[in-house]
Amino acid sequence: MLILILAGGSGTRLWPLSRKNKPKQFQKLVSDKTLFEETIERVQFAGAKNIFISTNEEYFDEVCKQSKKFGIPKEQIIIEPCLRDTAPCIGLAATIMAKKRSAQEVMAIIYADHLVQEVKIFEKLLKEAEKIAQEKNTLNIIEVKARFPNTSLGYVKIGKLLEERNGVEVYEFEKFIEKPDLKTAKKLLNSYKYLWNTGFYIWKIETILKKFKEHMPKTAKELEKIAKSSNTEKAIQDFYKNCEKISIDYGIMEKVSPKEVRIIPAELGWSDIGTWESLFDELTNNEKENLTKADIITIDTEGSIIYGPKSKLIATIGIRDLVIVDTGDALLICKKGRSQEVKKIVEQLQKKRKEVL
Repeated sequence: MLILILAGGSGTRLWPLSRKNKPKQFQKLVSDKTLFEETIERVQFAGAKNIFISTNEEYFDEVCKQSKKFGIPKEQIIIEPCLRDTAPCIGLAATIMAKKRSAQEVMAIIYADHLVQEVKIFEKLLKEAEKIAQEKNTLNIIEVKARFPNTSLGYVKIGKLLEERNGVEVYEFEKFIEKPDLKTAKKLLNSYKYLWNTGFYIWKIETILKKFKEHMPKTAKELEKIAKSSNTEKAIQDFYKNCEKISIDYGIMEKVSPKEVRIIPAELGWSDIGTWESLFDELTNNEKENLTKADIITIDTEGSIIYGPKSKLIATIGIRDLVIVDTGDALLICKKGRSQEVKKIVEQLQKKRKEVL
């Protein structure tokens, strides 16, 4: 199996720790390792020679620095010359992997900024999904059971149980559900048929490239030019910008027949860590516990997130459900339940061109 780690996202809702020049995947949010380093560790079973990384020019040096310790060759870092969303990004990677290896290989899409706590289970599911992809040429997705009415994620609706393989259940796919409002999310939560969409795709390279030809023919033609070129780097610069800017979900997955898709449900301790609140939900055992990564003294403090530099003492008294993030040059204080609105601050910073962006 070939692994593709997507490491080009910006993570603006985790400002001020996640910054334009060093977004959340390159930050130590969970442990003494960055999310990107934890992601590589999670898929080391595939071997360094089988791990590819997709990023952009801005993050190339950081990707090289953090991936070097794992023995991943620079030649396996794929650089997008411009941002065209996940469909062209994955299509380009599939094209490069087919050139360097074989279109008969299976590729798994993994995100550098996701949290997966059940690593062994994740490995087992990836390997089973690889077998399914080889045997049936299907587009396979590892999804997770919804635990609360999340309005920041898309959902999938599953159908009947198709088979069970080595203790892994494989379900029929029915449809994707857009990010719902709270009322709809509560309804979906009450049904076992709806899962959170993680974006963990596993498919044969040949299969996904065929889907590009069927459903994104304009992009497929540009990818074919790259595939046929003897100067791959120049071809990427010349042709990638002409690819349609669209996500893999909209560009491919919502257009394929449900019969071509298989869903593997799982409980992975998964989060896309989209907000400070989602990080709190994943890493604490109850609502009163504090999530801290700082030199702190707390008195009568509950349900709060407190991050700060080791060189600076943070002391709190009598606070509840706050997010306090101090990075030295910026300080965020907000109600935990409103942490999704941090992106509004980033939007204002973009207009004012503040250096703290």
